[in-house]
Amino acid sequence: MALADQPTGCRSGVEAALELLAALNDGGLSHVIVCPGSRSAPLAVAAGLLEGPGLRLHTAFDERSAAFFALGLGRALGLPAAVITTSGSAVAHLLPAAVEADTGTVPLLLLTADRPDRLKGCGANQSVNQEEFLRASCRWLGQGDGRGLARMAAADLAQLAARALEHCLGDGGRVPPGPVHLNLPFEEPLHLTGPELVALAAGAHEGVRGADPETSAGVSGSPLPLQQAARLDPDRPGVVVAGPWRGRPQSWRAHVEALLAWQGRSGWPVLADALSGLRGQPGLDLVAGYDLILEQQPHGLGEAQVLRLGSLPASRRLQAWLEGIAGPQVLVSEGDPRRLDPLGRARAQWSGGLAAWWKAQALPPGRPTPESLAYARRWQAAEDRVQTLLDGPAEAPAGSLFEEPFLARRLARLLPPGLPVMLANSSPVRDWESFMPADAPARPVFSFRGASGIDGTLSIAAGLAEALGQLVLVTGDLALLHDANGWLWLPRLTGRLTVLVIANGGGGIFEQLPIRTDPPAALDFERLFAMPQPVSPLALAAVHGVAGRRVAGPAALEADLAWALARSCTVLELASDRTADADRRRRLRTMAARACALP
Repeated sequence: MALADQPTGCRSGVEAALELLAALNDGGLSHVIVCPGSRSAPLAVAAGLLEGPGLRLHTAFDERSAAFFALGLGRALGLPAAVITTSGSAVAHLLPAAVEADTGTVPLLLLTADRPDRLKGCGANQSVNQEEFLRASCRWLGQGDGRGLARMAAADLAQLAARALEHCLGDGGRVPPGPVHLNLPFEEPLHLTGPELVALAAGAHEGVRGADPETSAGVSGSPLPLQQAARLDPDRPGVVVAGPWRGRPQSWRAHVEALLAWQGRSGWPVLADALSGLRGQPGLDLVAGYDLILEQQPHGLGEAQVLRLGSLPASRRLQAWLEGIAGPQVLVSEGDPRRLDPLGRARAQWSGGLAAWWKAQALPPGRPTPESLAYARRWQAAEDRVQTLLDGPAEAPAGSLFEEPFLARRLARLLPPGLPVMLANSSPVRDWESFMPADAPARPVFSFRGASGIDGTLSIAAGLAEALGQLVLVTGDLALLHDANGWLWLPRLTGRLTVLVIANGGGGIFEQLPIRTDPPAALDFERLFAMPQPVSPLALAAVHGVAGRRVAGPAALEADLAWALARSCTVLELASDRTADADRRRRLRTMAARACALP
């Protein structure tokens, strides 16, 4: 008798869990991460029974790391990965990743086992109000039957799975993609005998398939009407500001084609954040050095329209410039209807995506006007001066220490075209935004700036590498140490991960903030902010079976990078002086401001 044909009251928790996971797999779920636990045993066993070509199974003992690994998978695939945990405090460890998935619009499915209602609120062991732990960050909380999941009919479980996936993927455009929490009570017995499992395994894959990501639940919604306020005039000067890309990977090509079409019609330059994925895209006229160009407000750039794509780049100089722009601003997001305008300057926000926005313009054929082209040339002249300035000292490094601004610049050119990069929050992502060269080849560039924390840096990178096949992580030493359990993923990855750790003896980002005092003794900066740690990244990696080496200096970088990229998982340590780097950044900004002030 097939599972769905059994009377509901006769099924075990394992059988109900198997039906739920099979329905999720049929709807597009292809990765499950299982954390150890007793109450979650039915879910773990069901995942093991379903493992196959259509469902990849990963295991992790640290729920926090598991959730961040799933976050990386979700960003790369555009579909949720599921994390299975037991009840109690295990659920609380999912919160940091849920917060980032919420703000960063990453689909993520969190399946937590729970005690049945009869054991809640009566002092029973490991019984907590875990259904409330993640509620504020989740798109939807789905609850299993309080008497136990086995009490639910197969059709109800299928509906629970479908609703979870719909909410993960944006509910047809009504909400942004994000995390969903399914809290699933299980009544004892939690386990089956060997013969029962053998019998169950024989039919576990009947009718189960891995769904095509393009046709999975929630992928598309009805087109949104375009109001007049969301239109811009391509015959007048303007600029495109492209923030971090947070759309689904399935929409990327149409996004780029729409931007090319808009630029071909308007002539507007594109100020592209390093995380936009647009730098290096063939055919686009891009401005990469806007953060340096706008160190002081340049003459002749303030009268323009602005098409803003997604959330704002991190550059405070760009944000200040946008606040002072006289022309209209329109914000277009990729399926995120939440307010994304902290400046309060957008006259309209439209969440239907750039490809649909461009199509809705329905513009007659035309070419950029002379006025628009003249405005674009002013931006390009400033861009050329900044890039020439940065290329001066960048090509002649000396000594054993790396200068972080020029490291970002050199890596962007050295890494093979198309090789994905993840930038840890704090200094690496800021350096790539400001100093990444305009002529670097195109590649996907990831950073998780929804909540802008350093949580889960290495685990997220592992998830991205697993989904994409290969990844380079650029991180500081504190961000790497903060996620020390992430090292456990590396020996088991099927994708390649190269970790470049900038060892500068603590939190280099704080050197860029006005914290240090004069006299220095008035504040213990090292203890309160930089917090240098004595742990060696190379030693910690070696303990986990990951090979690594310390790069002797800039002259050795190319050879050591080639060595690392040829191996499955490696770490390179690059030493720098955070105080000297902060001074170097300040001097570069001063020089850029002078260069852009030239007639």
